[in-house]
Amino acid sequence: MDYQQTLDYLYEKLPMFTRVGISAYKTDLDNTIKFCAHLNHPEKKFKSIHIAGTNGKGSTSHMLAAILQKGGYKTGLYTSPHLKDFRERIRINGEMISENEVIDFVSDNQDFIESLSPSFFEATVALAFDHFAKHQVDIAVIEVGLGGRLDSTNVITPELSVITNISYDHMNLLGNTLPEIAAEKAGIIKRNIPVVIGELQEDIVGVFLTKAQEQNSKIRFASNDWEIIQNEIVGKERKIKIKKQKQTFDLSLDLLGTYQLKNIRTVLSAITELNQLGYKIPLEAISSALSQVKNLTGLMGRWQTLSEKPFIICDTGHNEDGIKEVLQNINSTPHLNLLMVIGMVKDKDISKILSLLPKNATYYFCAPILERAKPAKELETEAAYFGLKGESFSSVLAALNAAKQHAKPEDLIFVGGSTFVVAEVI
Repeated sequence: MDYQQTLDYLYEKLPMFTRVGISAYKTDLDNTIKFCAHLNHPEKKFKSIHIAGTNGKGSTSHMLAAILQKGGYKTGLYTSPHLKDFRERIRINGEMISENEVIDFVSDNQDFIESLSPSFFEATVALAFDHFAKHQVDIAVIEVGLGGRLDSTNVITPELSVITNISYDHMNLLGNTLPEIAAEKAGIIKRNIPVVIGELQEDIVGVFLTKAQEQNSKIRFASNDWEIIQNEIVGKERKIKIKKQKQTFDLSLDLLGTYQLKNIRTVLSAITELNQLGYKIPLEAISSALSQVKNLTGLMGRWQTLSEKPFIICDTGHNEDGIKEVLQNINSTPHLNLLMVIGMVKDKDISKILSLLPKNATYYFCAPILERAKPAKELETEAAYFGLKGESFSSVLAALNAAKQHAKPEDLIFVGGSTFVVAEVI
C-alpha cells in the first residue's frame, strides 16, 4: 500500500472515535497492552510526561515539548486529533513521522492488526510509542486522548503526570458530575510519580488529593504556584509578567488565547518539577520556546488568525468551558459585527453551549465531513430555540464563504464549535 492507501486502511478498518463516536471507545487497556507486547514494549524504552485534562492539554503538551526541545532534549510529542495531516499526531523535535514510517509500521504489523482488531486510537498509540523508541527520544510528551484511566496512553510510567483542568465533556463516557470526571482523569496518577494539577477547583480538589495520597505521589497545584501580574497583546505576542513568591519573570508567548494564561502556569510548574527530578531546563530555554511554540511544534487551531479585514479567527474550543474562553477572547477583540461559522457533533448535549452563544451575532451553521456531525439544518433549528439567528449551509467552506461575502472589513468572523470544523478551514 502507498501512504494514502495505508491511511484509508486505518480509517476504514479500525473503529475511530472521532468519526463514529462511542462505538469505537474501549473500556480497558487490553488491546494496547497486547500491541505493546507484540512490539517488544516500546513504551518502556523512553521517558515520558503524561498529560490529561478537559481543556488545555493540547496547548500544554505543545508548550512543554517546545521547552524540552529548546532545553536540548530530543523530544517526542504525541497528540490527538490531527487537523490537517494524520502525521501531526506523532512528532520528534517538531518533525512529523514520515509517510514511509507510517507505511512500514502498518505493513509490518498488518497481520497482527487483523488478528487483534484494535481501535484506530489504539493502533496510533502503538505506532507513536514504536516510533519514539526506535528514534531513542530523550523524553516524550504524551497527551491523553479521552479521559485518563482507560485511555490507551495509560500504559506508560511517566516521569511526571499533568492534569490541566476538569470541566463537563464526554459525560456519556466519563460521568455526569465533575468528581466522576476528575476520578477518570486522576487515573493517570502513578505510584511515586509526582503530579501537577493545573487548577485548584474546590469541588474536586479532594479527588486529586486522595488519589495522590493513595499512590504516594507528590502533588502541586499550578494555580497556587504562580500569579500573573501583568499581560497584554503586543503585535502577535502575548507579553506576560508572572510571579512566584518574590521572583518575577517576563515572558512572551506566541499563543494569544486568554486561556493560555492558565496553561502557562501549568507548564511552568511542570518544568519546575522536572528540574527537581534532575532535568536541566534553564530560563533561557523556557523563554525562547514560549515565544515560538507554533514554529517549534506545529500547533494550530488555538485562537488562530486565518486572515485580516475581515478578521477571521478559528479555535478548537468545543465544550462549555472551552466556549466560555472563546467568548472571552471574542469580547476582548475589537470588531464591529460578529459572524459565527459554527458546526457541532450530534452525540453531545449542546444546549449549554448554545445558551452561551451571543444572540447579537449572525450565524452560519454547517456540518463537518464526519459521521458524528450534527446536520446543519438540525443545528439551525436547535439554535433558534436559544434566539440564535442565521442560515444553514451545505458545507463548512460554503458557510465560511458566505460569511466572508457578508462581512465588512472591520467585522470579526469566528469559526469553531467543533475541532473538525476548524480542521476543514485550516
